[in-house]
Amino acid sequence: MPIAHLGHAELLVSDLDSSRDFFTRVLGLYVSDETDDQVYLRAWQDWEHHTLVLTQATESALGHTAWRVAGPDQLSEYERLLTAAGVECHWVEGGSELGQGDGLRFSSPAGIPHELYWEAARHVETDPALSSRLPSHPTRFGSTGVAPRRFDHINFLVDDALAEQQWTTDVLGIRHNYYLENEDNTRLGSWLSSNNLSHEIAIMRNRGPNGSALHHVAYFVDSPDQVVRAATILAENEIRIEWGPGTHGTSGAIFLYFLEPSGHRVEVWTGGFLLFAPDWEPIRWDRSVFQLGLDLWGSTPPESFMTRGTPFAAPALADRPA
Repeated sequence: MPIAHLGHAELLVSDLDSSRDFFTRVLGLYVSDETDDQVYLRAWQDWEHHTLVLTQATESALGHTAWRVAGPDQLSEYERLLTAAGVECHWVEGGSELGQGDGLRFSSPAGIPHELYWEAARHVETDPALSSRLPSHPTRFGSTGVAPRRFDHINFLVDDALAEQQWTTDVLGIRHNYYLENEDNTRLGSWLSSNNLSHEIAIMRNRGPNGSALHHVAYFVDSPDQVVRAATILAENEIRIEWGPGTHGTSGAIFLYFLEPSGHRVEVWTGGFLLFAPDWEPIRWDRSVFQLGLDLWGSTPPESFMTRGTPFAAPALADRPA
């Protein structure tokens, strides 16, 4: 039962106004909808209604991360599969999250709050100032802020990266692409994808270990010069750059990490290899090439990068929709 792609993430934010300003004016995402306590955002070539939801909360946390399944019948099939695996599931009625149909929510063994959905509104641009002449562009080419093309991936810290990777692959069916181990074969990180991207979800070992957390959400830009441009835009707007620009040897992508006003880590990146082999076997990286995997240009991440994350919000249970 294939998952089609990573759909969106919901970030609970302690300062909705400041986070909204950052994600629109500085990062350059577009508002597709909003309520008194939520803002729905997307990049200029994100086809669905939203790829990021900001929800006002007392403390910042991850609400959920969502995956679109490959067909309308698969939600019930996943419910049966997850229930058989001992996973408690609950349904969120269509329309509860704007632009989306019924959602099936559950938590992984490490507590990562996942959602599966099928029905998704396709973005139709109604603002003439944002309409593109190009049918392949749901919105005019981005010209505000960093202006990423699309939502790319999400990364988590967990205590047991090996166990979480195996569950994500065995139960959710998300392919394991490459991984990092230390000298005693302890799994330090795994990168997985449901399609040909180098990864849509990363699972890294929390050095604490002190539980699971959201590490970052990432958006894709077209070229290395746009990453450098992003660093200048962030500096001009007094946004703290945590690490980068640099190049991950593991994925081959050029990266830049920073913190938005409510404390969530965000990445913009470009590049990254693509996978097409149906019989792909995961690539192992060990300590002998650890530095090249982190940044083949030679920089090392700050300690905060290896240990800091934002927590998961407690799930709000709901009845199955009629």
